[in-house]
Amino acid sequence: MRDSETVAPLEARLATRLGDLRLERGWSLEELARRTGISRSTLSRLERGEISPTATLLNTLCAAYERTMSRLLAEVEAEPPQVVRAAAQPVWRDETSGFARRSVSPPHAGLRGEVVEGTLRPGADIAYDGPPVPGVEQHIWVLEGAVGITANGQAYELGAGDCLRFRLWGSSRFRCVGPDPVRYALMVVLP
Repeated sequence: MRDSETVAPLEARLATRLGDLRLERGWSLEELARRTGISRSTLSRLERGEISPTATLLNTLCAAYERTMSRLLAEVEAEPPQVVRAAAQPVWRDETSGFARRSVSPPHAGLRGEVVEGTLRPGADIAYDGPPVPGVEQHIWVLEGAVGITANGQAYELGAGDCLRFRLWGSSRFRCVGPDPVRYALMVVLP
């Protein structure tokens, strides 16, 4: 693992957790590579904290480990309090894709729902092969800007104030379709 001065604590804990999840299942790096289509070397570098995962890579790993991205990120955070102050809401950024993700209401033991704020910069386009948990319920409320969303093969374009809700069984895609960033609230409810 890299020196702790060059790796943010969240990223270091995420790298460790990804390795632990693989070992808990008794999978080798080769087996995880086969299940995810991610190269063994990339997986090894992720687990050692040498690289940070993109949103797409993290989603693929979450699907293999049958977790939502929020649940995985919550596992590397301390137990969240009942009140989550704005300053304490963890933000994860994928600079490559132009995606920022704020965990407004992180997953909590005994609760099935969570709230995430997503921001995509102009031109950002993120595609996910499938849901981390089949049948996960999502409600997406656009706060600012415009977004194109494809879920289960159906395409939608939403503007500020619009809300899209569905259960996700297939692939999904989020695209910032306007000249300005899009900011949306995503409510996730586990089946």
